Amino acid sequence: MKFERLTPMLWTNDIKGSITFYQNLLGFELDEFNEEWGWCHMHKEEVRIMFAVPNEHIPYPGSPVFTGSFYLYVEEVDELWDELKNKATIRYSIANFSHHMREFSILDNNGYMLQFGRDLKEGETQDDFE
Repeated sequence: MKFERLTPMLWTNDIKGSITFYQNLLGFELDEFNEEWGWCHMHKEEVRIMFAVPNEHIPYPGSPVFTGSFYLYVEEVDELWDELKNKATIRYSIANFSHHMREFSILDNNGYMLQFGRDLKEGETQDDFE
């Protein structure tokens, strides 16, 4: 049995706002949007994501209920940080962490946490957080 990929489907009350956020801020492309269903599929390079407006079959409290974050590996994390730091809601600023990643985090328009990072390069050390 072969697993091919994982594509998260996130609930939103504002599907058009999600499309705008991911297109304009992160450069995603809209592959398909069905307003009647309240559903869309988007991608940027190898990253894929879907959004759906909850329906009567899905208990939904009206805000994100995901208990984790979405981690996106990017080659040029510093360039992306420079692009987003004044445009997005920052969860934490770019830094080198003890788990050997250089990363930062933002919230999307729904409140889902997105982390962007890359492996530390040779010679880079973790930041001192004291």
